[in-house]
Parts: sequence; structure tokens; C-alpha cells
Amino acid sequence: MSARYSGLIERYRDRLPVTPSTRIVSLCEGNTPLIKLENIARKRGRGCEIYVKFEGLNPTGSFKDRGMTMAVTQAVSEGAQAIICASTGNTSASAAAYAARAGIRCFVLIPEGKIALGKLAQAMIQGSVVIQIKGNFDDGMRIVKEMADVAPVTIVNSINPYRLQGQKTAAFEIVDALGRAPDYHCIPVGNAGNISAYWTGFSEYAGVKPATAACAWCDDQCKFERPAVTDSRPVMLGYQAAGSAPFIAGHPIELPETVATAIRIGNPQSWDLAWAAARESGGEFKSMTDEEILKIQRELAEQEGIFCEPASAIALGGALRDIESGRIKEGSVVTCTLTGHGLKDPDTAIKQSAGGVIEIPAESDAVKRAILDHL
Repeated sequence: MSARYSGLIERYRDRLPVTPSTRIVSLCEGNTPLIKLENIARKRGRGCEIYVKFEGLNPTGSFKDRGMTMAVTQAVSEGAQAIICASTGNTSASAAAYAARAGIRCFVLIPEGKIALGKLAQAMIQGSVVIQIKGNFDDGMRIVKEMADVAPVTIVNSINPYRLQGQKTAAFEIVDALGRAPDYHCIPVGNAGNISAYWTGFSEYAGVKPATAACAWCDDQCKFERPAVTDSRPVMLGYQAAGSAPFIAGHPIELPETVATAIRIGNPQSWDLAWAAARESGGEFKSMTDEEILKIQRELAEQEGIFCEPASAIALGGALRDIESGRIKEGSVVTCTLTGHGLKDPDTAIKQSAGGVIEIPAESDAVKRAILDHL
């Protein structure tokens, strides 16, 4: 048997809804690093072990690949010739890549002026049909759901249950890496599929079926009867941008706004599942301002060398604030999902980078002075 890693479906095949004859559509996603923070934890961790699950190292640079490999695999097995999604960026990039891999068409609806160029470039170069609408993500999601009834396309947004089946594997990897479940798991919340997927994964590994599982659609294929790997589950803490925080408001937000474009969603499609995950785990939802989000993005890059997109940084920012307030107990094991790579949105990073670019003559003395000035 080859030791070559070939993707999360092969690794966790016995816990996913596939058969021995299923054609797997994969780009070797998953197996992302769980990085223990050193400098930030020492300064602000209050004795906690803090880890970040860097999903930005998936093939298209975000956690979306976990769900997309499963969604497209299923779509192909059902004979689909095309897939469709609404997206603030990461979903479109992932859908385009996996459609290309599968040899099928991909249609993506993006909101006008509300998508980071790094993500748009991915969707375009990978051959998808990009349709920009004069509206926001929620408008796009409404239209996509209508298209499923009038066109031969398969929706691959997180309302597709196979997406959440793939995404639950991140929880498996965290437990496999730690040898136990964390005490707390902190995660960005936009369309809200990921928090419920993680809770399903943690629950499945603990041998417990959640009251509302992300895979409740497939009781006949349910994997919760598999042997338990851990004897505990974490508290799930979800964080939203203050300008796009429907879970905090308790109702959809008509015009969400935030620099964290990946979570600029006012009407989450996995509303009930996300609430169930938070409540059953003893967790909750909180929000952070754009200023707080950008500050922690810089801090993580400057102090740990980890460059994530703004939406990802909210998970660590929320964790640190909850550690400081005592919501997260001292000495806890805390894991945070960093959903996407910083290169997804380079413009935002450049705008807030300290110092900018130093322009000097092409002379050794000038370079020497510049070095000494910054030591």
C-alpha cells in the first residue's frame, strides 16, 4: 500500500458517505498543520496551550477544499455535468478548482465589488463562469437556490450536506494531532456551516451523536456507531465581525459590512445547525470590530510568522479576548481555525503593514543605514 497522502476522503473513508467504487475527486486537501503558538501564547495565553489549525495551506488556500472534495465527488457520482455556488470568494475558488479536476463546468455568483482579488483570480484562471451580480452574498444565495430548480446544476454551497461531511474531518485531524479533544475550539462564523461541521466531527470522534448533527440527512449512513477516539468534546466558540453579526443580533443583517470579506454574510444558511452546536457544547457567539480583527492579523504575522486572511484572524482574536476575560479557563488547551491564507487578500495586508517599503539608492552605505535604523 502506498504511503503517499492522497486526500481526506481516502484517509477517513470509513467515516464518510462513499463506497469502494466511488470516484474520488481530490487535490490532496486536508492534512493541514496544527501549529502551537509560542510568542503570543507566552505573552497573552495565561497558561493556555494555543494551537491554530492553518487551513490556508489547503490546495486553493482555504478550508472550503475539505467540503468541496466531498461535494464534487458526490455530484460526479450522481452524474452532474455542472456545479454552481454563490460566494464571497473562497467557495468560488474551491468550486472552480474541483470542477476543473472533475472535468465538469462551474458557475459562480459573486457580489459586485465585495470580493478579494486573490480569490477572484483563482475562480477565473481555473475556468469557471464568473457571474457578478448587483447585490450581496445573500442575494446570490437566493438566486443559486432558484437555479437548482430550473437548470441542470448541483449546488455546492454549505447547504449541500456533503460539504459538511468533508469539513468535519478538520476536527478529526485536530484530535489525531493532539491525542485528545481540545477544551475549547474557536472558529470564524460566516455562513455558519463550519462550526456545525466541526461539532459533528468532534462528536463523532467522541462516539456521541449531537442532538442536531450536520449529517442528520443520512441516518442510514451514520458513522456515529464507529469506535470512539476521544472521551470529550470541546466548547465551541464562534466569532463574527461586528458589522456582519446576525448571530449576535438574533436575526439576519440586511446590509452586512466588514473588512473580513469571507464572513461578510448577513443571512447564514446553516443557522439552526450553528445554534445547536453552540448550545449543545456550552459555547456561544461573540463579535469583534474590524480594527480588532486587523490588529490580530498583524500580530499573528509579526509574532508567529503565520499569514492568514482577516476573517481567519477573528478566531484567535476572540480566543485571546476570552482567555483574558476568564471565559476560557487558565491552562486550557485551545484550538483556533484559521480558515484562509493571507494571500487571498493581499491588498488589505499591504494597506496595514507597518513601515511600508523603504526606497533608497542602490548603494551599500544606504542599505547599511537602513539596516542600522531598524535594529
